[in-house]
Amino acid sequence: MAQDQVEVMSRLGFDRFFVAGHDRGGRVAHRMALDHPHRVTKLAVLDIVPTHRLYRDSTRDFATAYFWWYFLIQPAPLPETLIGNSVEFWLSEKLGKSAPGAITSAAFTEYLRCFRNPDTIHASCEDYRAAASIDLVHDDADMDRKIECPLLALWGEHAPMHRLYDVAATWRERATSVTGKSLPGTHYFVEEIPGLIATEFRRFFPS
Repeated sequence: MAQDQVEVMSRLGFDRFFVAGHDRGGRVAHRMALDHPHRVTKLAVLDIVPTHRLYRDSTRDFATAYFWWYFLIQPAPLPETLIGNSVEFWLSEKLGKSAPGAITSAAFTEYLRCFRNPDTIHASCEDYRAAASIDLVHDDADMDRKIECPLLALWGEHAPMHRLYDVAATWRERATSVTGKSLPGTHYFVEEIPGLIATEFRRFFPS
């Protein structure tokens, strides 16, 4: 996915660019910055720590808070079938952890429309399966390399990531220049406090 996005940027005429990604997007951005250090000039990752760290140091607390990391990687069609039989319940459980009103009814309806397509469910499972397989192979091969560009880490102070990890310190293991802070929100703080996140981006990414 990182390679795909770099190729898109090339087609659009951008040789160097800033990147920001939340959750799975942040994981793609992490790989992009490693593989294309001369193209990604600054990187912002939202409410994540590196995938390799999560699987390497997996704990009971992490497995409890992020159980789907283990559920979605099970061989098809187990998770696909269970989610497909209760799509609305699955989405309500996941998105319901956000602050009230952050996920609007229109947004939830769109999530539901997409996840009623079995291919969408399968693709979401495949993303996690990749994270637990080929992504770890790539990460193992790059443990002696760090992200070279400046990295901004932001995370929700009411999200499990804040409770389980020292997020900024964890990123300093994998990047040479890290700044970061928690913001008042849950994992879904992009929807909850978009203005605050935009302010942090304006400070980090020059105009």
